[in-house]
Amino acid sequence: MLFERILSGIVLIILTVSSLWIGSWYLFGVCIFISLIGMMELYRIVGIHKQLIGIIGYLFAIVYYICVYFNYQQYSLLILLAALMLIMTVYVISFPKYKIEDAVMVFFGICYVAVMLSYIYQTREIENGIYVVWIIFICSWGNDTFAYFTGVLFGKHKMAPKLSPKKTVEGAIGGVIGAAVLGAVYGYIVTGKLTIVTNTIFVFAVASATGALLSIVGDLAASAIKRDHEVKDYGKLIPGHGGILDRYDSVIFTAPVVFWVVYFLRC
Repeated sequence: MLFERILSGIVLIILTVSSLWIGSWYLFGVCIFISLIGMMELYRIVGIHKQLIGIIGYLFAIVYYICVYFNYQQYSLLILLAALMLIMTVYVISFPKYKIEDAVMVFFGICYVAVMLSYIYQTREIENGIYVVWIIFICSWGNDTFAYFTGVLFGKHKMAPKLSPKKTVEGAIGGVIGAAVLGAVYGYIVTGKLTIVTNTIFVFAVASATGALLSIVGDLAASAIKRDHEVKDYGKLIPGHGGILDRYDSVIFTAPVVFWVVYFLRC
């Protein structure tokens, strides 16, 4: 079990690093793949992953990604509105086959998984994105690492005992501060290589700290959904780690956060 966990972790790291470095169609393919698998894992817990209403979710996720790939993001809202209307149409026509919770879950899956994870690719594709995109993972993984050690050493106050008994307020603070420091250090290293950011150290520190703070919400949100539906893991795709949503739960939140923080603070 330990060997499988280590091996799958190594494969996951290689896939992540190589796709972020190469970018382009490779990263696009990886993002759309993990988005569709993540949506399937989410839909499976309510039993709609093979149903017509769930398939509509997959199709609109693909349409959304195609628009992103060809820089037609101005149609994103139109795609989401069309998805919502078609989902509700199927819900009404098929009534009472599907519950309103099923319809909500389909639309939620498109936004929560596909749209938010697409910001990994969108961040990589902006000017100097090859340097900016790493912040998404620096703040997520940095927060997890620092939060763990801070929690072990100083943790006393439980943050969300019903969702994650081991998470503490002290650990969360340590994780955010640690991520901010990592972001600042990384910003210092790449200073001079970016043309879209004037104060790289400050911007990356803020982006990393904000992303780390929201990554905690992402982690707990994924846990809450599992608790609501009484499942331990979202899937078994990654041996020893669970499913896509079990590994990318915090990145789902950090990706859009980093993109927009850098966008608003770039000058």
